[in-house]
Order: sequence, then structure tokens, then C-alpha cells
Amino acid sequence: MNFSEAISFSLQALKANRLRTFLTALGLIIGNASVILVVTISLASKDLILDQIRGVGSNLVYAYYQAGGQNTAKIQADFVKLSDVQAIRDSLGSEIVAATAVMTSHDQIVVNGKVRELTVNGVDEEYPVVRPLVILRGRALDASDVALRGRVAMLTEKLATRIFGSQDAAIGQTIKISQLQFTVIGTFREKTTTFGQGEISDETVLIPITVMKYFMQYEKIEPVYVQVRDAATVPAVTEKVNQILESRHRPGAKYDVQNLVAILQTADTIATVLTIVLILVSAIALLISGIGIMNIMLVTVTERTREIGLRMAVGASRREVLLQFLVEAVVMSVVGGALGIVIGLALPLSIPLFTSAIKVPVSPISVVVAFVVSFAVGVTFGLLPARRAAQLNPTEALRYE
Repeated sequence: MNFSEAISFSLQALKANRLRTFLTALGLIIGNASVILVVTISLASKDLILDQIRGVGSNLVYAYYQAGGQNTAKIQADFVKLSDVQAIRDSLGSEIVAATAVMTSHDQIVVNGKVRELTVNGVDEEYPVVRPLVILRGRALDASDVALRGRVAMLTEKLATRIFGSQDAAIGQTIKISQLQFTVIGTFREKTTTFGQGEISDETVLIPITVMKYFMQYEKIEPVYVQVRDAATVPAVTEKVNQILESRHRPGAKYDVQNLVAILQTADTIATVLTIVLILVSAIALLISGIGIMNIMLVTVTERTREIGLRMAVGASRREVLLQFLVEAVVMSVVGGALGIVIGLALPLSIPLFTSAIKVPVSPISVVVAFVVSFAVGVTFGLLPARRAAQLNPTEALRYE
């Protein structure tokens, strides 16, 4: 008996008990589909989390004044100033893409007869680059707006809609901030929402920082954002920013300078651990299905004892009997695994048919691993029943009832 004949005999035997074959392979179908889906979900969630963090700012370094002042005068002197931001730009030069400053205040406006609190951020022309914003209507603040202290403003999309009814209607309108009229030149949203944890909320106005500083009692930049050109130099630039700030202020003044590298590494580690745990859970399903295959094949050997004896009586060797039953187990396992892979791929690949907002990556490695595992399960758990069939005594097998 050659290998092709073994496969042919195996398929005939499996077809003779289709329902039992299907129920036995069902465990592998579920297990392999689970492996594909688990890896897909893990990759998608990992990419989503990391993209959300990166979306806050590419290679971002940010700095705040932390502590050090003994009295009000000293505290005000320790605050980060516009001149410090310029010093960062001058000192770091080509190492960074841009550096920007933010001054934050709060004001009230009346919308439909109701007083609403809004956040007013003074920024410069580099802010939309460093802290990526999506310009929805109009334009962003430019260098001339900042240099000429232009009374222009950008509104978040929700604030523009609440005040003027729509974003299109907001362009060219005026809004009063600290008793001054500002012309709305654009609307925007965060590229990646920070859920109010940053300086931008649903109702935020951006104005030139050169105008904003006249509304403040004292000059206070919080935070400074620096976009680093090369991700590999982020830790070094973080340290240099801290050194620049400390060197420009009195001894004892402390600044909290951080980056997203540690957060990205932590998120990546958590996602990897979660993926491993979920794959182990799926592996348990494959193990159980393998035990099911072994159990059914042992029953099959018992049921076909007379057939085995007859085959041996007409000249079949023990090796050929072993091969036949081993091939049956492998065929059952591989077919079940292949169906599971198809189901596992069909679900994520069908998502773009319903929405383009979600990108679901499919790992080719998971497909290969699932197929290899299916084959290994068939060989491993089919070997014992096949050996038992091959070791039967032909004379006793023929007399078996």
C-alpha cells in the first residue's frame, strides 16, 4: 500500500461515518478558528492602542514646571517662559522637528442664553505640527498671526457647532474672549483624542500665544512640546530639554520632562502578554480536540478489528495498517483545521465590507502555525490508536465479534 492508497482508504472510512467524523473534527475547527481570531484581535487591539499613543504626538517630549519655589515671586520666576522654548529650538537644532509652547486659561461665553465654560489655549504656528490636529474647516494659525498678534481663533468642531450651528457657519464669525473680539479662521479636532486628559477639551479655543500672554497675570508655559526627528534619540533629547530648562533658571527649580517611549513599551508588553495568554487558552481547545480524535480512533480500531485481521490475513503488513489509521487521524485533523482557518480568516476579512473605519490585520504566521498544529495534533494523537491497530494478532482479530 502506497501513501495515495492510504489516503483513499482513509477518506472512504471517514465518509462511512460522516457525522462522527464531523463532530470529532469540530474541536479542531473551533480551536483553529479561535487561534486565528485571537491573534487577529490581539494584533488589532495592540495596533489600536499603540496608534492611539503615537497619535498624541510622534516622538513627543513634553515638559512642565514641577516644583522649587519658596514664595510667589520665585515660583513665577521658575515657570517656563517663551524664551525657554526658543532656547530649546536653538540648542537642539536639527535634532528636533519643532518645539511649541502652550499657555492655558479659562473663560466664559454665552450660548443660547446659557453661560458655558471654555478652555482658551495660547499656541504658536508649530502647535498643529507637534500636537497633530486635523483642520476641518478654514485654516490653522500661521507665523504671521503669531508675529502680528492677530485676533484670530480656531474652535473645536463641537464648540463651533454649539455656538454657530455648524462648522461652515463659524468661519468668519467673531467670538469674545476676555472682552476682545476674535475672528474664527478655522475649526479642528485632535487627530487622536486624549479624552480631555490633555489641554484640549470638547470646548476649546486656540489663539496666538503672543496675544494670550497679555491675558495672563504672569507668563507660564505649560506644557512645552518637542517633536524629536529620530525616535532613537528621544531619550537623549528628553535629558537635554531638562538640562536646558534647569540651566536657564535658578538652582532648585525642578521640571518634569517626559516622553511616550515608556508608555509605548509598557503597552507593547501588556499586549504581547495578553496575546500569549489568549493563544494558550486556544491551545487548550486544540489539546482537547486532539484527545477527542485519539478517543474516537481507539473506538474505530475496536470496531474494525475484524477488518484489520482480514487485511493482515491477505498480506497487509503491520506498517501498512499503522499508516492507514495514522493517515485517517491526520486527514481528520487537517481537514478540521483547514475549515477552522477558513472560518477564522473569513470573519476579520469580512469587516471591510461593513466599515472602513476599522483596520483588522491578519497574521500569515498564525495561519501557518494553526495548520502545522493541526497536522501535529493528528500525528501525535493518532499514533497510539494506529500502533494498537498494527499490533493486533491477525488470528485473534479474525475471531473478534
